[in-house]
Amino acid sequence: MRWLFLLVFTAAVAVAYAVYTGALEVPERYNPWAPLNVEAPPDWLTEMKLARTRNDPALCSAALATTDMQFDPVPDRVTGAGCGFTNAVRLRSAAVRFGPPVLLSCPMALSFYMWERHALQPAAQQRYGQRVAAVEHLGSYACRNVNLGEGVPAGASRSRHATADALDIASFTLADGRRISLISDWKSGATSATSEKPLSALLLQDAHAGACRYFKGVLGPDYNAAHRDHFHLETGGYSMCR
Repeated sequence: MRWLFLLVFTAAVAVAYAVYTGALEVPERYNPWAPLNVEAPPDWLTEMKLARTRNDPALCSAALATTDMQFDPVPDRVTGAGCGFTNAVRLRSAAVRFGPPVLLSCPMALSFYMWERHALQPAAQQRYGQRVAAVEHLGSYACRNVNLGEGVPAGASRSRHATADALDIASFTLADGRRISLISDWKSGATSATSEKPLSALLLQDAHAGACRYFKGVLGPDYNAAHRDHFHLETGGYSMCR
């Protein structure tokens, strides 16, 4: 049996190397080393490709350039101890309105695009039959430590906001003008299992679940009181979906 295992393992390594070097051509959707296609429907390789792209500044910039978002590159900057940003952009517009331009690292901007296109909008179409037209955020870059809640001293470590690797989202506005906010509508998702949950709660839960596929870290109202009114979305650091 050992020789059979070695034979299969050797064959698998040889095939993988051939695909990696391009000696063996396979369809893009089956090639884990193919560049991330931001427009392609998500599949079992999307999360891996997105993670690899986020971790490579050149790949990230190239992928972001293929989106229809409008942005301006921002020079790398150190703004304080543990604060500053590299490979960041000032996002001016996207498929959704979000107010004044927002400063995000390239990985955050790319994850936002993937989430909005492949998770948030499909969820809105499924629940309401219309698009999300606007997103209200509570800020991105800020040179500060982790927020532990009102009346609680800030944590000892820097927040991902301090490196432009985080964005806090408070509400969504649908195409018909209806506003769905975390502070008002998320708690309605905590009804009993026998009760039918409101569409607003279902949309927010869908948005949260989708964010966990496209961001490295996601914190929502169920995490703690400090996040009762927003989704905290981030890249970098530890993987978490709370």
